[in-house]
Amino acid sequence: MKNSDIHEHLENQGFDIGYTTVCTYISLQKGKTRNREAYIRQQYEPGTVCEFDWGEIRLEIDGKPGRYYLAVFTSAYSNYRFAQVFSRQDTLAFLESHTAFFAHTNVVFGQIVYDNMRVAIARFTGIEKEPTEALLQLRGHYQFTHRFTNFYRGNEKGHVERSVEHVRRKSFGVKSTFGSMEEAHAWLGKKLIAIYKARQQLTGKTAIELLGDEKKVLPAAPIPQESAEGGSRRRDTYATVSYKTNRYSVPDHLVGSFITVKVKTDQLELFDDQQCVALHIRSYDKHEWIVDINHYLETFKRKPRALGGSVALASSKYLKELFEAHFQDTPREFINLLSYCRHHEITDHRLSEVVERLHQSGVRQITAAKIEVLLGNKVEDKLPPPSSETTQMAVAQLHQISLLLN
Repeated sequence: MKNSDIHEHLENQGFDIGYTTVCTYISLQKGKTRNREAYIRQQYEPGTVCEFDWGEIRLEIDGKPGRYYLAVFTSAYSNYRFAQVFSRQDTLAFLESHTAFFAHTNVVFGQIVYDNMRVAIARFTGIEKEPTEALLQLRGHYQFTHRFTNFYRGNEKGHVERSVEHVRRKSFGVKSTFGSMEEAHAWLGKKLIAIYKARQQLTGKTAIELLGDEKKVLPAAPIPQESAEGGSRRRDTYATVSYKTNRYSVPDHLVGSFITVKVKTDQLELFDDQQCVALHIRSYDKHEWIVDINHYLETFKRKPRALGGSVALASSKYLKELFEAHFQDTPREFINLLSYCRHHEITDHRLSEVVERLHQSGVRQITAAKIEVLLGNKVEDKLPPPSSETTQMAVAQLHQISLLLN
């Protein structure tokens, strides 16, 4: 937070305190001295310069506090800011942030300025800085030039050197707890829109209006560059492939096959002979098993008793609870139900709705056959509650007859 934010926050809590008092206290705590370096204010033409920087943030995602990173782009002329949240400050995030920025603006700026970040500088040769392969790929695809600042001179990026701080403060200064990364991305996008629409002090215009002036003189962005790491992995005996200490499942029929792995910052795509056979959310934890139970159904049909204690079943909280409540003694029946759901693309949410309808109807025993009958009906169809024991017996008999007819 800035001093003004802290002052406002204290007043909202009921404290009667002056802004000058807050500033004086904060200065004493930080031990600040007068900055003796003089800055030279720059003047920019539309579309000439855009600046990139990283910023660290602390967020709590799904109950787990952690360190995340903001990738921030700022146009030097319009002060238009674009940002994304990443779990790592690595080459993949560097590539994806640029691809997303150019796709967002639909134009390419003439020059992008970087400080001395390791994802942009491969090595130093004397006083020269050699760009990384990732930066060279971006330059070649999007046709822009780059410039590096001097050591410990982030202020050389220009008048928007505090863009990271500005975006971080306006977006995550008062809210830093989210249920998922998607929720955090949505929150950041909402706050960025407010930043775009705010009128700037010097020009009286919004960042969107000034960006419109830049778009008139900038070339259109080409098709997005694919930002992903690739490689080949052999599938092990657990029907998984390994990536950075974690294991990701593939269909169990791919015995001993080599799987092509396409890695992005948020997901892994697994290919067998150019056909996508699995898609997983990427985990940044260590020694995790990320498995899809549908990848093991053929093996479970041969080994039904292995289902109960499997990691595949434990990976879905709802399916594990459903199995333990109704199918512990009939695992093969549960496996057939999962096969039915996979074949008809039934989601866990749809399955839970049907099971809940059966509970509300007063059915004494929930079986896979009863669930499949309701799954075959339309969502708006309602199961009439039985009014007596005779009605229950009649419904059961009709059900058995329908199974025989089918």
